[in-house]
Amino acid sequence: MPPLKRPDASIPVVLPPRRALHAARTDVLVVGGGPAGLGAALGAAWAGAKVILVERYGFLGGNATAALVMPLMSFHTQRAAITRGTTRLLPNDHGPGEPIIAGALLRFLERLVRNGGAIPPSLDTGFVVPFDPEIFKWTAIEMLDEAGVEFLFHAFASGVRGDGQVEGVVFETKSGPIVIEAGVTVDCTGDADVAAQAGCSFEVGREPDGLVQPMTLMFRVADFRHSPFYEYVRTHGDQWRGVHGLWELVQKATQAGELNLFREDILFFDTMHSNEVAVNSVRVMRVLGTDVWDLSYAEYQGRRQVRQIIAFLRKHVPGFEESYVMQTGSQIGVRETRRIAGEYRLTADDLLKARKFEDGIARGSYPLDIHNPAGKGTELKHLPPGEWYDIPLRALLPQHVERLLVAGRSISGTHEAHSSYRIMPICMATGHAAGVAAALAVRSGRAIRDVPASQVQAELRRQGASVG
Repeated sequence: MPPLKRPDASIPVVLPPRRALHAARTDVLVVGGGPAGLGAALGAAWAGAKVILVERYGFLGGNATAALVMPLMSFHTQRAAITRGTTRLLPNDHGPGEPIIAGALLRFLERLVRNGGAIPPSLDTGFVVPFDPEIFKWTAIEMLDEAGVEFLFHAFASGVRGDGQVEGVVFETKSGPIVIEAGVTVDCTGDADVAAQAGCSFEVGREPDGLVQPMTLMFRVADFRHSPFYEYVRTHGDQWRGVHGLWELVQKATQAGELNLFREDILFFDTMHSNEVAVNSVRVMRVLGTDVWDLSYAEYQGRRQVRQIIAFLRKHVPGFEESYVMQTGSQIGVRETRRIAGEYRLTADDLLKARKFEDGIARGSYPLDIHNPAGKGTELKHLPPGEWYDIPLRALLPQHVERLLVAGRSISGTHEAHSSYRIMPICMATGHAAGVAAALAVRSGRAIRDVPASQVQAELRRQGASVG
């Protein structure tokens, strides 16, 4: 059966007032335990703040683990074209230059590699970072524990306390509603849930139709044999480009009624395990990740597409004859929802011209990468060779609301700019900066807007980040 349909009309239901348990008070409250939330919690704790991180799932990692968004994409500048290797799949048509993100991201990746959970970026990996999602989960807990961060799982943000400022956040739990109060809250939900509940203005989608980038249900395929596949690539060079292709086979299966995808090719990445690939070929369009009806439909449609794709791979693609789906994401991967109205709004022009800002607190170099919200095709626009753009602290500050910072993919920017800064390494960098800014505000007793960006930058540098 398909998922429950959206009601035709809204019928108000009056609920009795509820009492919530006051659970804790902290200096910095981080809502969301994905890459942005991990960066925020670590940055705030390293700056000396008492930190509580609250996550709706029973594990950390956000899209990296819940949605299996893997690998971590390149956080390097681009330079001249490189020759693709014959043993790994490379991510794009331009060679990587220098890494431009460090700090919390680098320290986390170093630990993840030491724990046997990732392969460092290199020419062999195409300068992406293949990782094991299970080792990612416990590496995140390990680092938060060492930093003194307290955390609460299975808690979903449903409201805020305060008028014009966020004094605390209400969470729905198995134990009933609870409230955690904080000096500063950092919204790392990915959907700006806390900011929206606090009354922040926000944008959704592109101009003029409001459509967002499609959702993708990622999945891992085991018992993939590299040799037959690469022999096919070698003898059918026009059928594979970097990490995507198989156009002729896709067209054949589509014409035969075996495949009905909203993209024209198959996209997958090697993982850190031999004989395994991560597949990124599901595309569910015209759905919004903040709408429960859309999310339910997307999960339903996503798994239908997974079934088609694995049947196609097994039947048509050399090397996949004995393969099988070993894992799908716990939830579908959501690329785009709310983007807050911040003190500064990043634009595509800022990114493509590699603009630097006096209050820059994070960097990005990933291309503008827009998966067509209305059909097939993906638009890529690269930054100039060797360049990066700054993300200003102002883009993390929501207008007209105090004691709140926003980090991750829902910072202030246009639909086009968002297509670059949404990737996980950049999300962790903005989270790191938000955590530091929050800690400095609490320590000094000042409003976040009154904390000089130069002080945030200085603390970020002390923690090893690349800023300024």
